[in-house]
Amino acid sequence: MPVISKRLALLGSTGSIGTQTLAVIEGLNRAGHNLSVVALAAGKNLELLAAQAQRFQPELIAIERAKDVGRLRQLLKTFWNGEIAVGGEGLQAVATHPKADLVVNALVGAVGLIPTLEALKAKKIVALANKESLVIGGHLVHASLDLHLRPGEGVQSRRSLVPIDSEHSALFQLLQPLRQDEIERIILTASGGPFRTRPLDSFAHITVEEALRHPTWQMGKRVTIDSATLVNKAFEVIEAHWLFDLPYEKISVLIHPQSVVHGLVELTDGSLLAHVSTTDMKLPIQYALTYPERIASSVERLDLVKQRLEFAPVGRERYPAFWLVCEAGRRGGTFPAVANAADEVLVQKFLNNEISFLGIARGLERVLAEHEGVPDPDVEEIFAADRWARQRASEIAQNSL
Repeated sequence: MPVISKRLALLGSTGSIGTQTLAVIEGLNRAGHNLSVVALAAGKNLELLAAQAQRFQPELIAIERAKDVGRLRQLLKTFWNGEIAVGGEGLQAVATHPKADLVVNALVGAVGLIPTLEALKAKKIVALANKESLVIGGHLVHASLDLHLRPGEGVQSRRSLVPIDSEHSALFQLLQPLRQDEIERIILTASGGPFRTRPLDSFAHITVEEALRHPTWQMGKRVTIDSATLVNKAFEVIEAHWLFDLPYEKISVLIHPQSVVHGLVELTDGSLLAHVSTTDMKLPIQYALTYPERIASSVERLDLVKQRLEFAPVGRERYPAFWLVCEAGRRGGTFPAVANAADEVLVQKFLNNEISFLGIARGLERVLAEHEGVPDPDVEEIFAADRWARQRASEIAQNSL
């Protein structure tokens, strides 16, 4: 087994993916590998960030607010004496740290786009868990990836971007040996969320507590709600379009309640390749950290004898928001950014009990219908569309949902 030796920069170190990434690093190092952390970026969880800095001794830390620098220094005391950067400039400094071999982008939200672009521009390998980088700025990321292609290589040969999301990691692994002309379509799987079998006529009475009870994964609140509406899966369709350079007609989604088949590839001869594993994010995280090598892990093995695999189509009546966001992806330009921003606002309104569960899809439909898209937008146009969508979604939610 080869010994992995890498230096990492981690954006979003105190979130779910960030903390699991650090746990995977520790596990790999205990197994004899040599992964170090040269830079960390986090938001407002200063206590956890200070503990991470003490443990991993990065050279650079980035935090969200300048007013927190003194408090962070106080928490670190004499345990760490590196550099602290702040805000967007801090995120870019972490993403382009000169010693980093691999940049893990586990940021949540549109704030992750610019660090991804800057890391790729600095010719870093990016392990990507920030879906917004591809949802709102996929064309910009795609253009950056093209800079690293050698003649004759396809998307699956690109080593500058490795997905961390479980479904995209599965497809990335399945597609490695394949040519584009061998691929009939790729299939993403979705658990279906907590309302997969709930009577449609009761959807108006769905509570926040019910929507937060995801049957398979433990995630943040927004992602959990997005999994109930399947908006998160629609975002994954957009990501897959850019990651694998495939037209939307070749990307399908199936409901798979057991969540052990993470992705499938249908070949032109009619055969199917499937990636099957336990529902543990440490697996795709480790693969992204060690890629192109595959290293032994302590993750629980899947007992196939105990599995019963079910698949079903995504219903339009049950998951209207999914189809709205997929259509936004097909329209391209600023439409995906608008869908993402509006959804974030509407989900928060639902969590605050200001709109109903059905109001999320209704609000998305209204905002997308009113948007005048900008084709091939630059970063400023993307964020302008984001701001418009947030304001319009708030107005619609206040007045009519």
